Amino acid sequence: MGISLQDQLLKAGLVDKKKASEVRKEKQKQAKQQRKGQAQSVDQAKLAAQAARREQAERDRQLNLQRKAEADKRALQAQIRQLIEMNQVSVEGGELPYSFTDGNKIKNLYVTEQVQSRLSRGQLAIARFDDRYAVVPIGVAEKIAQRDSLTIVLKNDPVSESDEDDPYADFQVPDDLMW
Repeated sequence: MGISLQDQLLKAGLVDKKKASEVRKEKQKQAKQQRKGQAQSVDQAKLAAQAARREQAERDRQLNLQRKAEADKRALQAQIRQLIEMNQVSVEGGELPYSFTDGNKIKNLYVTEQVQSRLSRGQLAIARFDDRYAVVPIGVAEKIAQRDSLTIVLKNDPVSESDEDDPYADFQVPDDLMW
């Protein structure tokens, strides 16, 4: 085996023993730090990968929650649609305009005399349904209001029996005034 360069320099007297040992120690330190650095870089890569997986899992969870909320909303709208379609009262051939407010606007719905009477007594309600209006029984209107209160446009309070002590009992004010 050949003599190392360091040994050759020592024999030649170009380098002293103290300087050679310092160089050897420095070389060992660098090798050790390099091994440590590789281990640290591997650890950092693992940590970065774990952090990325956690972030991706959180994004996926948020996206799933959003999709579930949208699906629940669509299911609720389908339930409301089904309730209205199955229980709406027919107003075909209605000639009397029934006025009600939808937000800031006054709307008219042409109904029969019987439907108008039941609407004013609070036995029927009006619900918004696919850019039009449907008349539904009050029980169905309450079920719809539990799911989405904005769907019910008009729900009058049921007419209660008048008190016997009411001094104005003889003077009934009609709810269905025609203008």
